[in-house]
Amino acid sequence: MVIPNQLTVLRIILTPVFLFLFISGDATLVQISLVVFLIAALTDWYDGWLARKFNYITDWGKFMDPLADKILTSTAFFGLVALGVLNLWLVVIIVFRDALITLLRALADYKKVSFSTSRSAQWKTFIQMAFLYYLLIVYTLRTHQKFSVDYKWLFDILLNPNLVFYIMLAVTLFTAFTGITYLISNRFLIKKLFKNEN
Repeated sequence: MVIPNQLTVLRIILTPVFLFLFISGDATLVQISLVVFLIAALTDWYDGWLARKFNYITDWGKFMDPLADKILTSTAFFGLVALGVLNLWLVVIIVFRDALITLLRALADYKKVSFSTSRSAQWKTFIQMAFLYYLLIVYTLRTHQKFSVDYKWLFDILLNPNLVFYIMLAVTLFTAFTGITYLISNRFLIKKLFKNEN
């Protein structure tokens, strides 16, 4: 197995480790979980760089790499749901949309069909990840005793339930919108995929 694929497997292995630490309720373990998440996220960048630089591109990697990314980010979102930071129904919409598009693109790659990726979908990924990192970092910092005491007022603002809800609502609506436009713009290619399947 080439190194980029090994890194993809590592990212999948680190995902449940991150979740266990993140929802443990122990401040130290929560702080360690952020490090684990960042390491897992770093493997995504590094395996992509290796694959492009040394042409370590395999069909397995093209399928599993984006899937591993979605597993990691979806797990982080569900971890925030478990801790009461996010609403479940918003996360379910995001995860369903991303899983559906990821599987369609994987099937398209397998069948050598090229799907277009819109600029809005790229913005969707950036906005999702920016908000996810924001929540993970702020939540983790709040578990530090000194920060939680000295800057309680700041954390009360940054993690205000109404603020978090409405930002997440906007992210979810934008995510759903990009998913719908993606399906519409690629509808003929999608039909072709499933005709070929039959």
